[in-house]
Amino acid sequence: MTSPHARLRDLGLELPAPPAAVASYLPTRMVPIGEGKSLLFIAGQVSSQGGKRLTGRCPDEVTVEQAQDAARACALNLLAQMESAAGLDNVVQVMQLTGFVLSTDDFGDQPKVINGASDLIVDVLGEAGKHTRAALGTNSLPFSVTVEIAAVAVVRTG
Repeated sequence: MTSPHARLRDLGLELPAPPAAVASYLPTRMVPIGEGKSLLFIAGQVSSQGGKRLTGRCPDEVTVEQAQDAARACALNLLAQMESAAGLDNVVQVMQLTGFVLSTDDFGDQPKVINGASDLIVDVLGEAGKHTRAALGTNSLPFSVTVEIAAVAVVRTG
């Protein structure tokens, strides 16, 4: 079985440093659920890459494809938070993603945008990456980023 780190290398990707909180919240929170496992809650990760925020409203300022790239950047940040909090090898199951897309009022392809994140998480974590999901449109996000995604995962802690 291929490790998540090997899958990242095969995809030509590197995990960024886990983004620090930019306000009064924790980037991650673990809640023990017994049997050496915990729920790992990951605060919304905004679309940023290499220290640069990916901004713009979909589809009038950025294309669906650019928004999918922004969602992939969020997924890498989520994976970096998982690595920092518990280690990718300890992810038992990603339970849920909640994705927000900065959108025009008439845009309805938020699920297609958030697929960028969903697909990458499954590509890296395999079966453990399959999750439930919400994909929502919004008229405002912090720093005018294109995408923000939060996650919940079950991780081994013992």
